[in-house]
Amino acid sequence: MSAHHSFDVLIIGSGLAGLTAALKLAPTHRVAVVTKRGISDGSSNWAQGGIAAVLAEGDSYASHVDDTLVAGAGLCDLEATQFTVENAPAAIAWLQELGVPFSTENGELHLTREGGHSHRRIVHATDATGAAVQATLSQLARVTPGITFFENHMLVDLVTERQLPDHKPGVGSTRCYGAYVLDVDRDEVETFSAQHTILATGGAGKVYLYTTNPDTATGDGIAAGWRAGCRVGNMEFIQFHPTCLYHPNVKNFLITEAVRGEGGQLKLPPHLGSHRFMPDHDPRAELAPRDIVARAIDYEMKRHGLDCVHLDISHQSPEFLNEHFPNILARCAELGIDITKEPIPVVPAAHYTCGGLVTDLEGHTDIDGLYAVGETTCTGLHGANRLASNSLVECMVFAQAAVKAIGTAALTPRPDIPLWDDSRVTDADEQVVISHNWDELRRFMWDYVGIVRTNKRLERAAHRITLLQREIQEFYSQFHVTRDLLELRNLVQVADLIVMSAMMRHESRGLHYSRDYPDLLPEAKPTILVPPLR
Repeated sequence: MSAHHSFDVLIIGSGLAGLTAALKLAPTHRVAVVTKRGISDGSSNWAQGGIAAVLAEGDSYASHVDDTLVAGAGLCDLEATQFTVENAPAAIAWLQELGVPFSTENGELHLTREGGHSHRRIVHATDATGAAVQATLSQLARVTPGITFFENHMLVDLVTERQLPDHKPGVGSTRCYGAYVLDVDRDEVETFSAQHTILATGGAGKVYLYTTNPDTATGDGIAAGWRAGCRVGNMEFIQFHPTCLYHPNVKNFLITEAVRGEGGQLKLPPHLGSHRFMPDHDPRAELAPRDIVARAIDYEMKRHGLDCVHLDISHQSPEFLNEHFPNILARCAELGIDITKEPIPVVPAAHYTCGGLVTDLEGHTDIDGLYAVGETTCTGLHGANRLASNSLVECMVFAQAAVKAIGTAALTPRPDIPLWDDSRVTDADEQVVISHNWDELRRFMWDYVGIVRTNKRLERAAHRITLLQREIQEFYSQFHVTRDLLELRNLVQVADLIVMSAMMRHESRGLHYSRDYPDLLPEAKPTILVPPLR
């Protein structure tokens, strides 16, 4: 008999968005936090940069708003941007109260500056801000009464009217009552019922062959929300970081932009003359914005059939490199790469999902009782391209807003949720098929729906997604669910949403660059997809 759990609030995801909501709800609500691996295995823990907020003398909300709008290429929602910026300083103050060890100078918060910002406004904890914030919040949440953690628990699907015995076929969802969740260790699907459910599952970087994201970034909340009847916005805007280490034994190791800032040069491999190619693409060369550098690398790799390009900083002294880049120097040395004498092999990598489930300023989705916060969402803040260090602050500001909305929401009767029934399924004996499908998906998404897109490439991707979806649905209906199968199902759904969105945008704007539509349309409009059963 599978387990049934009942809570006031069910939070799916344990990054900064989920933990912020949990800590703020705990004094008044019984909260369950479901996370598919350990508490700190999400993207928040990996964030290197920092958190943007107007704190410096001479800075202003208007300036931060303007910087965000410029980065977003005309597509940011002004109200969402103002709301985030104006609530950012209070979010930082809350983290300070909790004891997050931010970097200071002369007793004041040390503020750094990042690309796209007109002032110093990035609060940070050296170059590992996310880890510092996550560690502080995790430790506190673990000992807070009212919060129960369910680690190694994976979202299967949200529970709405469709799962109830008296639901009429063909009618969409109006309210969420909780979720079905796979207990990975016990290999059983459990039922969680809740008055309110918050999706805080992060982004979908693992849909691509190369990504800076952790293995957990499989778009679970976006896919589950879409299946339940939520609209999805701006999924074509995937931010790619230009330089991720390319090595068969390593995944997800970012080579910071500061390497290029300190004179690192991007070159073709020796058999192509070690040609430095960035000046061919932009007068700013290696210091051009991220999207331009990523497109240039992508162009050279496709043109020459390369697996990677080279980033060379070996002209700097070993002392300089050890002082400025000790982690990169040490990590590369472990892999047999001496960056004082040879270049670093790099590829661009999917970094951030700017689109997601459409929400309002209180985190409401289209389904009553269902909220979404963080990278899972499309709040309108990021537009067509996210401004650096606006992501962690979005997690906190919108988590706080959702908590406030939950605090004033009227209680509604909860129906009996049927337990998960897998009596008609068998254990899959074709695990290899799942792994092959995963590899195929990530590779064709990289080749056809990556940094530079064309109509033909998108059509090819759409065709392959259709075939994969049929195969995965057959697996899902016939076999006992596993984490791998659930993640693959979600990734294929997210891939479909990205491709549909990209095919609808007949222009190049922000992170979406199309060879067939290289120009900007006069009016910036979001891409909103509506699920069939709304």
